[in-house]
Amino acid sequence: MTTEPEGPQGSDPQPAEPAQPGEPAQPGEPSGPPRRDDPDGPGHPMDRDTLEGEDRSEGGGMGAGRRDRRRAKRKARRAARRAKPWWRRIIPTWRMALAGLLGLIVVAVAAFVTMYALVQVPDPNAAATAQSNVYYYADGKTELGRTGQTNRINVPIDQISVNVQRAAVSAEDRTFYSNRGVDIRGTVRAAWSTLTGKGVQGGSTITQQYVKNYYLTQDQTISRKIKEFFISLKVDQTESKDEIMAGYLNTSYFGRNAYGVQAASLAYYGINASALDVPQAAYLAALLQAPSAYDVGTATSSGKAAAVDRWNYVLDGMVTLGWVTQADRGAMVFPHTLPPGGTPGVGGQAGYLIDIASHYLSDNGIVDAAAFNAGGWKITTTFVKKDQDALAAAVKKEFEEQLPDKAKAKAVRAAAGSVDPGSGKLLAAYGGPDYGVQQFNDALRTDYQVGSTFKAFDLAAGLQNHATTQDGIPITPSTLYDGTSSRQVQGLPAGMSYNPANEDDVDYGEISLRYAMKKSVNSVYAQEGADAGLDNVRRAAIAAGLPADTPGMEAVPAITLGSATPNAIQMAGAYATLDNHGQRIAPWSVQALTHDGQAHSLPAHKAETAFPRTTADTVTSVLEDVISPDGTGYAALALNRPVAGKTGTTDGNKSAWFVGFTPQLVTAVGLFAEDPTTHAQVSLGDAAGIQRVNGGTFPASIWTDYMSKALSGQPVQQFDLQAPLDDAELGTPTASASADTGVPSGGASTVPPVTVPPTGGPTATGTASGPVEPTAPPTVPAPPTRTEEPTSRPTAESTDTGQALP
Repeated sequence: MTTEPEGPQGSDPQPAEPAQPGEPAQPGEPSGPPRRDDPDGPGHPMDRDTLEGEDRSEGGGMGAGRRDRRRAKRKARRAARRAKPWWRRIIPTWRMALAGLLGLIVVAVAAFVTMYALVQVPDPNAAATAQSNVYYYADGKTELGRTGQTNRINVPIDQISVNVQRAAVSAEDRTFYSNRGVDIRGTVRAAWSTLTGKGVQGGSTITQQYVKNYYLTQDQTISRKIKEFFISLKVDQTESKDEIMAGYLNTSYFGRNAYGVQAASLAYYGINASALDVPQAAYLAALLQAPSAYDVGTATSSGKAAAVDRWNYVLDGMVTLGWVTQADRGAMVFPHTLPPGGTPGVGGQAGYLIDIASHYLSDNGIVDAAAFNAGGWKITTTFVKKDQDALAAAVKKEFEEQLPDKAKAKAVRAAAGSVDPGSGKLLAAYGGPDYGVQQFNDALRTDYQVGSTFKAFDLAAGLQNHATTQDGIPITPSTLYDGTSSRQVQGLPAGMSYNPANEDDVDYGEISLRYAMKKSVNSVYAQEGADAGLDNVRRAAIAAGLPADTPGMEAVPAITLGSATPNAIQMAGAYATLDNHGQRIAPWSVQALTHDGQAHSLPAHKAETAFPRTTADTVTSVLEDVISPDGTGYAALALNRPVAGKTGTTDGNKSAWFVGFTPQLVTAVGLFAEDPTTHAQVSLGDAAGIQRVNGGTFPASIWTDYMSKALSGQPVQQFDLQAPLDDAELGTPTASASADTGVPSGGASTVPPVTVPPTGGPTATGTASGPVEPTAPPTVPAPPTRTEEPTSRPTAESTDTGQALP
């Protein structure tokens, strides 16, 4: 055995044995663990490597070796990362991503727990004591009327038909009975839509909607959505599904000022909510999505179609959920509803004007219907009290003077709208004699044809599209056409035939378009409309301001003579486009809106070019001739001001119209007749107890009486017509339009074949049929003496878009 050296020569001195407990340490030996500040200890920097080497050599330093290896790996990874391009270094590693994700989860869980603890279920909101909505005339001071008293009758769940409960689930939340009260994806989507300014989005569960209606407000804010989410979770834990369903159905708005399913059931069907059958319940559930737009008693044609589609969606869902068999579903028909009823406190003319203003707000998405009907709003309308009183008085006066049979006269109804052409403001409207007696607003009805008042759009279409006759002659007011009654229209698309008669079957021979407008000659404008192109005629009417979905405005021959059925306000707005030199501003009826003193923004009303000024001014010039001693609008001469306008009397004398304007004001007046019991359309002549009601008589008399008062005190203005106009009565046209062959220009040949006539309107096939126009006794025009060159006009394309109802 080799003897190991001692002292400094030893490579591995033996450590001193530690002192036993209770024994004093040996001199020169440490009394405890080595200190890091001890130069002789292994913790000193000068001796660390030596100590680690000793640990590894003895086998006791395996842990330190692993640490060294990990340290070396980390250094290598850092070095490798530093060697990568900058763009690669900014991408986090999977370790960093995992750590970040775990951190986010921890934060999210903590935030969720915190919010759940902090958000408490509040007391019910103040909807039960909602304020009235106050409407004012245009001066902002004179009160027009009040609405908004909450019409609600709360009923327990056992008095709500199970059919309507299931229909609501099918319409709004098909997982209602299985979910925890919230829809996370729907809430996030709605919150993001609100945050990014994209508007209101659906997706809430029935529980969330109930919480919004009962505990919160209709405000579309992130904070409200967050509260709604957490309150819904708590409500789902503390209330049964039946309690939530009852609360939801009792607080929801169904239209017709009906809050809650019981009030809605009475308003739409006249029965209690407990008696609702499946089709009735499905329609009430459909109303939850858009109560005003889906009310089939007042909706537009597109709104009615949307309501039926939603009704079908609800029923199909009930089949899917196993609550209705497919056989029963197939046998169901859309339920009949009661006509809209009156609202207390809005009698007389006020109810009609409030109805128009409310439609304007809802149709343009300005205020959520439920929020609006909760009350507290101040609405300043555009209606001028002086003008409104004058319009109502004019209708009453003419009714009393011109309807000898008072019993029959009850079937006659009037509609009117009066518009400022420069601003689009609706200054007055007539929807009926008294809203407390007759709730249906005739000013908004779209079921009576406008007849020959539509001929203005026929002419506009021909002018702005540079259309020509069958002979290739450019269309101008002086262009000659064959005025033979029941003449077959030439150049129609394949499968179409049209030969309308003139009033009293009068043959006019060869006459100009200007003269034909004055006498409202059907055979001429049926042919001119075909020459202009039926699609172009439709586009011209839409460009002027008639909605694209106006009933009866399909591109078929009958459109040329007024088979369309826009309402009186829309007709006034369309003629205002002509009066405003081709600049369209859709009629509007609300100029200020505040809630609890805070103003809400309203849409801008910018003019858009519908026609070139040459086109609009030329049409206005031709319409001026209608207001002449031998024109159909001769009654308006009593205004003693420059007037342009057009009369309209429809087939069967079902309606009579006069739409006329001065430079300052445009007014449309329509008369209709219906059976008071069945509401079926009947002849105006029969209802009035006279032979016939013409557009140039009764309606023109109402128009003149009203306009004389509305324009009282305003200066007499001339029409500022800057178009180069020609005159058939002063010049000799270069050619006529009496050819019987050829393909019409202006796009008529592109109209798709249509052989089915509009419902209730003039037919597109067969013998003489269509709106007819009575005139003053016809006179044969004097032979022209000189030639007028046709006017050159620029083309303006019109867009196929409709305008919202005021």
